[in-house]
Amino acid sequence: MNVFEAIKTRRTVGVVKQDPVPRDVTERILQSAVWAPNHFRTEPWRFFVLEGDGRNKLATALVEAIKEDMEDVTTEENQKRIEKQQNNPFRAPLVIVVGVEPSNEPKVPLKEEYAAVSAAIQNMLLTAHASGLGAIWRTGDICYHPKIAQSFGLSERGEVVGFLYIGYPVKEPKTVKKTDVSTYTKWFS
Repeated sequence: MNVFEAIKTRRTVGVVKQDPVPRDVTERILQSAVWAPNHFRTEPWRFFVLEGDGRNKLATALVEAIKEDMEDVTTEENQKRIEKQQNNPFRAPLVIVVGVEPSNEPKVPLKEEYAAVSAAIQNMLLTAHASGLGAIWRTGDICYHPKIAQSFGLSERGEVVGFLYIGYPVKEPKTVKKTDVSTYTKWFS
């Protein structure tokens, strides 16, 4: 699959089979990440690979994070929220938690560190797709909760940028129509 075809056909896949992802495929996905553009070559990305029971690490972190923001954890509504967070990491056989560990160099803009990690994630999504896998990049307030970063040993400046849920798609994703690029483009010649 050429790169343009991979870009055009990659879709978010939220429902995947529980079949394990082979280690060499996971390693290829991770390897693709470190080839992302990275100003000043700070390599700010961090990857935490969760398979099998290892997904409990994320489940525990998610539950700790939401409990911290609850007044009463015993209410029926909060118990449902806790159960949902506990189950989330088990939606896919492979979860890669992606973090950013920003450089302390004053000349390195913080935005560029996040941009590099986002580019790394896109490389990972494209590599997963090219490998016949489906993936979804999940974020949201819970992703950025300090408890999540602490659970994965990131520094006070570090943060989780996303959870990648990866597996073999249950069904082929639908094609989507995209707005023509001319809508967003101005040419200056």
